[in-house]
Amino acid sequence: MTINNKNIDNVFYIFLTAHLILWTLIPSLTNHNLPLDTIEALAWGSNLDWGFNKHPPMSAFFSEVLYRIFGSQDWVYYLLSQIFVIISFYYVFKFSNEIFNNKILGLISVLLIEAIYFYNFTTPEFNVNVCQLPFWSLTVYYSWKIYSGNEIKFLDCFLVGLFAAFGFLSKYLFIYLLVSIDFLFVYLIFFKKDRKFDFKYLITIEVFLVVLVPHFIWLYNNDFITITYGLARTGLEESSLLDHIKFPLIFLLKQIGIIVPFILLTWLLVKKVKLKLNLKDKNLLFLIAINILPIILMLLTSLITGSKIRTMWMTPFYLFFGSFFVYLFQAQINFNKLKAFMIGFIFFFFLSPVLYTYVSISKVDKRTDYPGQEIAVKTQYAWDQQFKSTINVVLGDEWNAGNLSYHLKSRPVWEGFVEREKLDQLNDYMCLDNICVGSR
Repeated sequence: MTINNKNIDNVFYIFLTAHLILWTLIPSLTNHNLPLDTIEALAWGSNLDWGFNKHPPMSAFFSEVLYRIFGSQDWVYYLLSQIFVIISFYYVFKFSNEIFNNKILGLISVLLIEAIYFYNFTTPEFNVNVCQLPFWSLTVYYSWKIYSGNEIKFLDCFLVGLFAAFGFLSKYLFIYLLVSIDFLFVYLIFFKKDRKFDFKYLITIEVFLVVLVPHFIWLYNNDFITITYGLARTGLEESSLLDHIKFPLIFLLKQIGIIVPFILLTWLLVKKVKLKLNLKDKNLLFLIAINILPIILMLLTSLITGSKIRTMWMTPFYLFFGSFFVYLFQAQINFNKLKAFMIGFIFFFFLSPVLYTYVSISKVDKRTDYPGQEIAVKTQYAWDQQFKSTINVVLGDEWNAGNLSYHLKSRPVWEGFVEREKLDQLNDYMCLDNICVGSR
């Protein structure tokens, strides 16, 4: 298909539709069981609260909404994940169109990030990282509306606060984006004095905090368990002096590796690399703030604390990298090479699902090969031989007990790990290894 200004929207929506169908269909056909993080989200969702032992509640909330509608159909949760991805793509496209005022460049900005595996290969697993994506792109887009507009609008400030809160309730690392954007505004208002302070900015903070109040109360009542879990995942308590050098270097090398396909695809469009940075360019400052500054802050976190940054934590950080690189090299883009670029894009677009299919079929010891449905059937049969009541409680770890919660038709509520006190509260119960099912 020849790309021109008249059919850009059609090409973009064909791309979104193809991505949605492909990445919903392939895991649905090749996986025997849902991935770990998705099962965890569904386990938490069965006993929905304002937070859980590992993460805030947003991923559990969306999983539970779909379970209430569709039940235990695996394809639904793969679809949920892709809906989150394409919403983020849509707002990247919308933002890019506005910053470039050129739909071809806007389309290229989105197609480029399809070469980053965070937005294809890892997306079938709906988790807190994927859950951040639409809120990340929405927060950036409406922050841009405030940043670039001649008039500060109440609605834009309200939406930034709302989507920022939803992003934070997806995963606390969302704060890296918020700090970066806030730093830019503070710099322009109080240091560079390029713009006046407007009290409408406070609407953003007010909405953000009001939405988070129930979660903060939950945190306090649960000894800040999600924060202590997150800190434990970094390995902070066991860090040594060498870790302050080793982990930041590993982090940098991984980030370079992640964007290699992206760089190769960009190179297909650029005539020659000629870079001039004008830090007085307000558009460029905004793009640096949303793309580079969050990564720098993450690097500094590892450097200062000696903590290990896990690769998947960076999932939303690259959403606007296409916009950033296109902006940097827009003067060097050769539109005569657009055909070569599209061939490269199509290659990467189909490479990821082919690799995913191969891994899913060829390797038989993955979480997605777990016989969750079969175990649930056997558990139900064993229960029916002993009791006439309905299984409505399951105890154990999120994976094994979570699978039972998901696959059993009675949809028992997951209530955490097995404890004597919890068992004593049940009328009937049955245990196998470290998992118990029961009724109350």
